[in-house]
Amino acid sequence: MLDHVFISVTDINRSIAFYSAVFKPLGIMNRVDYDGKDGPPGHPDLKGFGADGRIFFWLREGTVEGRAAHIGFVARNAAEVDAAYNAAIAAGATDNGAPGARLYYDPRYYAANFLDPDGYSIEIVYKSWQHPQT
Repeated sequence: MLDHVFISVTDINRSIAFYSAVFKPLGIMNRVDYDGKDGPPGHPDLKGFGADGRIFFWLREGTVEGRAAHIGFVARNAAEVDAAYNAAIAAGATDNGAPGARLYYDPRYYAANFLDPDGYSIEIVYKSWQHPQT
């Protein structure tokens, strides 16, 4: 199970604003600032996002490798996928796959893909079989 991810960004304030907009529809609303001087020598300052008592997605200013990473975030339904994708595009993302079924994976795999301002490949995904039916 994945606990956390750090990515380097070129403009920390731009990335905080971007991910705040994208994460809102997904319920990822918690933000934490970590001062690197509180860690071991050379530890970077971090800006974290999370939900449900966990901070799992961290930004740090630094050298960007862009498409070197692909990160998928869970949505609770197709409407959340659509809302997060629309927020991303409105916040400056580049389309990399409009919301829809990804039949090449599974007909129940609904996702949207975009590139963030630094070129990272981001996917918002709803896999109905991973969510209890209500």
